Amino acid sequence: MILSEKENTILKDLQTQEKVCMEHYNLCASTAKDGCLKDLFTQIAKDEQDHYHFLGQLMNGEMPSYKSTDSAASKASSYQPKAAYNSGSNQTDKQHDALLCSDSIGNEKMVSSDYNTNVFQFGNSEVRRLLNHIQTQEQEHAEMIYKYKQANSMN
Repeated sequence: MILSEKENTILKDLQTQEKVCMEHYNLCASTAKDGCLKDLFTQIAKDEQDHYHFLGQLMNGEMPSYKSTDSAASKASSYQPKAAYNSGSNQTDKQHDALLCSDSIGNEKMVSSDYNTNVFQFGNSEVRRLLNHIQTQEQEHAEMIYKYKQANSMN
């Protein structure tokens, strides 16, 4: 597969974002107070690493193998976090984790928006499907974090 210079530039920019997201989620996982939230951030960091590698493969002219969007959607729709925080919990820890969640949702919105805009710059249908798949996963990440916030009464 041969990509234009513009397409390669877009992929490089998206890959840089994925690297930042991966580092962000690893940092969040290392500082989150609740173990379930640590696990969620660790899983999302792994997904971001996969995205980073997918984009690298595209830049190398290869079409990566990936699971369909349906599997990503089922991951988020089946995610049902349990409340880790209640009125007797450490409120400082809860505020800390709530901040991590809110920041992460904002990042996911930005990254999803970038994929939404950039997908239209590609003529190859397979590449467009992959970028759409990644965008859907970014939206699913935000949904899972939002569900965690809801379960823990984090406004």
